[in-house]
Amino acid sequence: MQKIYLSDAGPKVSPAIYGFYRWHEVNNPAQAMEQTINLCLELGINTFDHADIYGDYQCEELFGNVIKQKSFKREDIVLFTKCGLLLPGSSRPEVRIPHFNTSREHILKSVDNSLKKLRTDYIDIFLLNNLDPVSNLEETALTLRQLKESGKVKNIGVVNFSVFQHQLLASYLRIPIVTNHVDLNLLNTTALDNGQVDYSKQRYMRPLASAPLAAGRIANGTDVQAVRVRAKLETIARKYEADIESIAVAWLVKLGALPLIGTTNEQRIRNIANSFTIELDHQDWYELYQASKG
Repeated sequence: MQKIYLSDAGPKVSPAIYGFYRWHEVNNPAQAMEQTINLCLELGINTFDHADIYGDYQCEELFGNVIKQKSFKREDIVLFTKCGLLLPGSSRPEVRIPHFNTSREHILKSVDNSLKKLRTDYIDIFLLNNLDPVSNLEETALTLRQLKESGKVKNIGVVNFSVFQHQLLASYLRIPIVTNHVDLNLLNTTALDNGQVDYSKQRYMRPLASAPLAAGRIANGTDVQAVRVRAKLETIARKYEADIESIAVAWLVKLGALPLIGTTNEQRIRNIANSFTIELDHQDWYELYQASKG
């Protein structure tokens, strides 16, 4: 895959990105980690998205163990990680309820923990995982700027920020925000309809589409919307001689979004990679959008 710029101020990334947001569901995650990384690198996917919470707070360390083996160079991959969302878990008995925390103390502690677990001395893109409405936003912005100036963090991004939240943080931050991760797929076009995608483009950023295959619902869902969209995908897939999942991701790619892969299923990962060989017709794109809307 040819690498592309994430934004006018951001680094080059692979046009598909692998994220570990569903790894709480993975059996034998240590073995799956090495297999998944190797598959992604084979397909030209060199960009990996972490968070402190993923895999019950274990994924960063498992990834760092693979880095330790030195089977690839650190400078040949791009690492995202994030903090802000806290979830109850066996390793976090002090967390009583899911909540957000973007305080200075929590951000600094999270960055240092992530660097240690990932066995690296810098994070390519550090993201706030949602906006904490009760944290001091001016202090949060100052902390992010200082992390960038220190070299621990190369770029700043956000996750699931509304247009107004994005504008609010940017007004304090005074350094570029290079990406916003949003839930976006043919069964959930909210980010396209509410202006999140448009605002990302206005800021010269490529939106990252989480759950590009709707967690498998596009292929296997039995609800009315999933069945309707799948029928249209099957019709269009025959025209392109492609898998329906490749067509579903090609729909996102034509929109300018970068798919954020969450599955460990090898064929599904390959289907997403194959989407970049498809140039979806203009009207085919609208047929799929209409099918989504019903």
